[in-house]
Amino acid sequence: MLIGIEPVRARQAPCIHLLGCPADQPQHIMGIDGNVRDQFSRVIYGARVSLFVGVTTVSFAVLVGTLLGAIAGYTGGWVDNVIMRILDVLLAFPSLLLAIAIVSVLGKGLINALLAIAIVSIPVYARVVRASVLSVKETQYVAASKALGGSHLHILLRRILPNAIPPLIVSATLGIGTAILDAAALSFLGLGAQPPTPEWGTMLGQERNQVFTAPHLVFYPGVAIMITVLAFNLLGDGLRDAIDPRLKQEE
Repeated sequence: MLIGIEPVRARQAPCIHLLGCPADQPQHIMGIDGNVRDQFSRVIYGARVSLFVGVTTVSFAVLVGTLLGAIAGYTGGWVDNVIMRILDVLLAFPSLLLAIAIVSVLGKGLINALLAIAIVSIPVYARVVRASVLSVKETQYVAASKALGGSHLHILLRRILPNAIPPLIVSATLGIGTAILDAAALSFLGLGAQPPTPEWGTMLGQERNQVFTAPHLVFYPGVAIMITVLAFNLLGDGLRDAIDPRLKQEE
């Protein structure tokens, strides 16, 4: 240990030399957590975990939801009824409670939490794709493709889905923020990422009892979640304004 430098203490408050922190104290922008680890580095690394969860879960849910929604919307009849009624059952449960139930069955862990969030998100994207397919398949160019002898697979993949994707892109972008929130909630309850993984929800759960004695330990992870979710919501709104031609016409 260097002479003249104070040792780092557990749950030490943030120390920034430019803001008047004594030079003989080690600089920690966001303070020290209960296990004497730098909070700033864990919050930064936690962004990597949360973004991985958000992007991965939404990607999986979009792929499965697009497949189910496209089949249901294009085929119609009893196939549509069966698929949508099953998805309606999933939608009848609050998404977070259903995710908790799935993780309780599969077991704790980040991968199981990721899978649970993806499963509860599938009905949302399936309904978006189904609605778009039902609208697009009635257009004249789809009828012309059918008259020219195009196969069902060709019409669905080359004519309908490319024109049904824009609403899905907006929903998926907004869904990333929701997935990050759900992952943080599961980790806060001890069902998602497990220590020592620096996930924001886990960090909040570990230090939730220190909200009055060491508020920086819950403030910074909470702000990180808020900023990230807000960023994806704003991105989704921007994409909606850029993609939807009806909004441009109103301007």
